[in-house]
Amino acid sequence: MTKIISGKELAKNLRARIKIEATTLREKNIEPTLAVVLVGDNKASRSYVNSKHKACIENNINSIKIELEENISTDELLVEIEKLNNDNKIHGILVQLPLPKSIDEEKILNAVSPKKDVDGFHPINVGKLVIGEAKLIPCTPLGILEMIKSTGEKIEGKLALVIGRSNIVGKPISTLLLQNNATVITAHSKTKNLDKLIEQADIIVSCVGYAHFLSGKERVKDTCTIIDVGNNYKEGKLVGDVDTEKFIGRVSFISPVPGGVGPLTITMLMRNTLTATYELTK
Repeated sequence: MTKIISGKELAKNLRARIKIEATTLREKNIEPTLAVVLVGDNKASRSYVNSKHKACIENNINSIKIELEENISTDELLVEIEKLNNDNKIHGILVQLPLPKSIDEEKILNAVSPKKDVDGFHPINVGKLVIGEAKLIPCTPLGILEMIKSTGEKIEGKLALVIGRSNIVGKPISTLLLQNNATVITAHSKTKNLDKLIEQADIIVSCVGYAHFLSGKERVKDTCTIIDVGNNYKEGKLVGDVDTEKFIGRVSFISPVPGGVGPLTITMLMRNTLTATYELTK
């Protein structure tokens, strides 16, 4: 029988603990604070920012929205980032992506203080992740790991197949699984015999961004855990990389879309904000 891994339920439980921690910090006159920088008026970006803001407020984390005009220059935006870096009341900084094409995105992300980089994207934090010393880890991979651990199944010794090698999800979750003693294969567009790898895998993380990339025709272990990181639209409906219904009854655990990794990504953003707060107020 296949068990559905509910990201909503996991997020609810984690947020309850986060709220307690944030309240305890406030009682010590420390107000954990996240600053989110939004450039321009991209509707999707604004929606994401509002969701993050709402989640923070509900869990006793102070959230500041900094909204800037789309025609702001890279140098002007760097000045704003530096102000946040130097503000002791700000513990976490998130620059909402994508930025307007006129702005040097890499330069902006690299300007965020590694100690306040709650996205975990700064090269210093990426390097620390690789050597196992990261405090701030990219939110989606952190949520994926939480989902896998929630099954109660051991990661150690398992063959984990990560399909996708992006800097935001694929590479970091491959690293985290390796650090949890899985044997990890990172597959991508040039990988040969992918079906054979799918057939052997104990854990599959799909983050390719292609609707129903795993169609259900693939052979899988009945003990397999599948985590769907996809966020795609098909016929006007939000769907994942995995055609979930086709795998029900064929695997042990599977995460849905929507209601899977999504709720945990914002939850881990709050987790990282608290982690940054602890580190900065030692």
